Amino acid sequence: MRDPVVKAVIVTPAARDATLGNSITADRWAKILRMLGHSVSIATEWTHEDCDGLIALHARRSHASAKNFRQAHPDRPLIVALTGTDLYGDLPGNPEARQSLSMATRVVVLQSTALETLDESTRVKTSVIYQSAAAPAQRQQRAEDRFDVCVLSHLREVKDPLRAAFASRLLPGT
Repeated sequence: MRDPVVKAVIVTPAARDATLGNSITADRWAKILRMLGHSVSIATEWTHEDCDGLIALHARRSHASAKNFRQAHPDRPLIVALTGTDLYGDLPGNPEARQSLSMATRVVVLQSTALETLDESTRVKTSVIYQSAAAPAQRQQRAEDRFDVCVLSHLREVKDPLRAAFASRLLPGT
């Protein structure tokens, strides 16, 4: 077996066994990187383990790990992935979130409209990676007498949990 191309650590504020968005993203990205031949570990904080680069999910909540990694390894890649709560809650007024972005070698956002919230110095080092899911193996038969909606999210106040319900009022025939 050949040596891994890169040894990376993904830091996420979500506990390893959580089913929250950041944990799911960390697992998904680790799987992709491993399929590409890299060695990846996932942790809730960077504890100075040796690695070629750090991927920090959530600029504010992973700030301590990003800062410690940058101080220990100023020449190694630090990728900060902005999550929804970063963009819509923390980024405008949180100095730690902004410092994580300034320390980052690269920044990742999960939707193109997120670029509009970033200043120019951050935007030039930012890439959009669209999240995706595998299509179901078998297409479900669609009911003709109803329109089903499923909201997939860790719903809480910051995510405006009633937005989908309010939007449904705008559908024809409601």
